[in-house]
Amino acid sequence: MGRRLSTNCSQADPTADTRPAEDESLLPDGQQLADVLSEFARTMLTDFPIQAILDHLVERIVDILPISSAGVTLISPGTEPHYIAATNADALRYEKLQSELAQGPCLLAYETGAAITVPDLRTEERFPIFGPRANKAGLAAVFTFPLSHGEHRLGALDLYRQHTGPLYPKAISAAQTLADVVTAYLLNARARADLQDSSDRSREAALHDPLTGLPNRVLLLERMEDAFARSRRSGNSTVALFVDLDQFKSINDTYGHRVGDELLVAVARRVAALIRPGDTLARLSGDEFVAICDDLDSPHQAAAIGARVEAGLAPPFQLSEVEIAITASIGIAYADHSAHADYSPKQLVHEADMAMYQAKREGGHRRVFQTHHLALTGLEQDLPGALRRGEFYLEYQPILATADRRITGFEALLRWRHPRRGLVPAAVFLPLAENAGLINHIGQWVLEQAWADRNRWQTQFGGQDLEMSVDISAHHLMSAGFTDSIAHLLRSTDDPPGLLILEITESTFLQDSERALLVLNDLKDLGIKLALDDFGIGYSSLSYLKRFPVDIIKIDRSFIADLDHNAASHTIVDAVVGLAHGLAMTVVAEGVETEEQLDRITGIGCDKCQGLFLARPTPVEGIPALIGPTREPVAVSR
Repeated sequence: MGRRLSTNCSQADPTADTRPAEDESLLPDGQQLADVLSEFARTMLTDFPIQAILDHLVERIVDILPISSAGVTLISPGTEPHYIAATNADALRYEKLQSELAQGPCLLAYETGAAITVPDLRTEERFPIFGPRANKAGLAAVFTFPLSHGEHRLGALDLYRQHTGPLYPKAISAAQTLADVVTAYLLNARARADLQDSSDRSREAALHDPLTGLPNRVLLLERMEDAFARSRRSGNSTVALFVDLDQFKSINDTYGHRVGDELLVAVARRVAALIRPGDTLARLSGDEFVAICDDLDSPHQAAAIGARVEAGLAPPFQLSEVEIAITASIGIAYADHSAHADYSPKQLVHEADMAMYQAKREGGHRRVFQTHHLALTGLEQDLPGALRRGEFYLEYQPILATADRRITGFEALLRWRHPRRGLVPAAVFLPLAENAGLINHIGQWVLEQAWADRNRWQTQFGGQDLEMSVDISAHHLMSAGFTDSIAHLLRSTDDPPGLLILEITESTFLQDSERALLVLNDLKDLGIKLALDDFGIGYSSLSYLKRFPVDIIKIDRSFIADLDHNAASHTIVDAVVGLAHGLAMTVVAEGVETEEQLDRITGIGCDKCQGLFLARPTPVEGIPALIGPTREPVAVSR
């Protein structure tokens, strides 16, 4: 703690016996110093701001040392002093005077990192401008201690006296101790502030699309919760518009991704100007935008907003190098909160998405309107007999090894082709199946069908063993007899059990983690593999990876979609891959849609991948063409 004091050689030794007799009775005892240090120790465990720490320091140091006043100035190179504390107006004047003149013991202590003692300001030669002016203002002596720790220099603590004479060594030691301790607390407070700033910036970046600056899916859903709350209080409704540009891929293919990105930014600006100022426009991924408008009186208002957006997109976009005219498919979903109090933001977005796909199926360049009532009416009644009527079928999306682009397996995807409505999105009918108690029956059919298809392909073509991944709902997984049903399924063939992969989400752990742990361990005993799907969009607790017997992590498509533009997503994916490999887990990247994304995930070290750029979900009759006798690497679009 004790630094050697830097003194002017013309000054008297500060430890000589020229001290005023009255000083000795004012020196701090050990208990006083201990009490002050204890106070600062308590502030370190709180969120005390820097200014509060400085104000507290100067007040307490005057209480225990034989000085008239005290001041502190924090200094950053090249900037004006940004924190100043003083016990009274005189001390504040002396602190500001040193800053204004760029001269004084405070600045010298900061620059040298050594304590400065001036027992008589009248004879001090180092501060030819500051000395006379401060002396004229009533300052007789000053003792300054740097606030520094290693290479970190923060400023200095000034002790002012209205009479001349040195300080006792005991007082100097106490002052230096306080300066050192406060330096440590200031560094801690600054680190807290920097961490909070970094956290705020990271959160802001994590909630916005890096290309357009619009909210992303996470922030969209947060704002939708607020919009729903407002609409429920007012008794009005909320609408979601799902906007997808028609033939956007051809624009990228013709003009390149730079022009495509410029177009997306232009579309974002135009659509944002077409909706109300209080509404939210978000970019989900690629050329998909969602606008949320709340507090509407009727579906007619929702239809009017959709018409305005469609008309607003009609004029060509004048970009930097080319003029481009586009059309869009718009799905509109309307939530009547008075009729459906339990309606959720995700449901509304799903229904708008479903309406948009209906617009695509009808040829694009149109709007399809759908309310919650219209979306679900009849589906509950039609669902129980859908399996018996053969309306359910499976498509299979290939999963490829990044190293050689060869197919290593497939993910089974359930489809429902409704006789009147056409394809019904799984996000719509699976919740209905759960509510109707049909999810276990449907899920078991998917398992048996997918495993039988895999076995038939393996028998027909041989070669490398193909894996089959099947999504399992938490309800089905936790149901009585599920493990027995898997054991029976495995006994139906001679295939190695490790070729069956059950994909689960974090919701499985949230419902009943202890029960889930028992079931998953029983499944692992059967020899199958477990994959954690959509990793990164929920709680993504690392404790799941530690507690539960997971073999595979599937990184959610939202992170892969941002790899081209968002450095944070690249860092997150890189960290997840490193963590998973450290735990001997395989990493699968979902939603690979561009060559750049494929190159990036390969460079990062993802083991496997799937997505539209590699291969679309394929009906069962199309699989032999993918896995014929030669089993060649998949030829991706270039």
